[in-house]
Amino acid sequence: MKLQQAQQGHEVPHPASGPTDKEDELVAVHRSLLQHADEPGALLPILHDVQDALGYIPAHTVPVIADALNLSRAEVHGVVTYYHHFRAEPAGRHVIQICRAEACQAMGADALLAHAELRLGCNAHGTSKDGAFTLEPAFCLGLCASSPAMTLDDQPHARMTAKSFDALVAQTSGGRA
Repeated sequence: MKLQQAQQGHEVPHPASGPTDKEDELVAVHRSLLQHADEPGALLPILHDVQDALGYIPAHTVPVIADALNLSRAEVHGVVTYYHHFRAEPAGRHVIQICRAEACQAMGADALLAHAELRLGCNAHGTSKDGAFTLEPAFCLGLCASSPAMTLDDQPHARMTAKSFDALVAQTSGGRA
């Protein structure tokens, strides 16, 4: 297993060409693979590390992770696409999450999400054309008593309306958007 080889001092395969973004991404992956080499069920911690380091799980890293863990690429891809926390594409400069849990839905989250999609010009799980905002559904942000709730760059906002959403977007984009 490649993780065992890396632990025993053997060199982990690395791109041979000069430094590239892809090479930097693979360095982050290899660092995580080494860190979690002895852990049973290391896939989720590795994916979290890669997501935290790069902001997403690049497609070209999936075979590297799969090979190191003796998994199929389909298994790793399936985990990346199953959990809403993981992204297969880079996010926009700002990430908006709108709660989709029952309490928020009961207080108008569906209308808020529809408004956000129109305002940003993208669907849920999408990014605005200018790359400024990524819109994601979330399942319970812990603000049930103050529904509907959302986060903007991990900062919670409660009792959201279309008007307050527009104000946050305008403030974040410097009056544009």
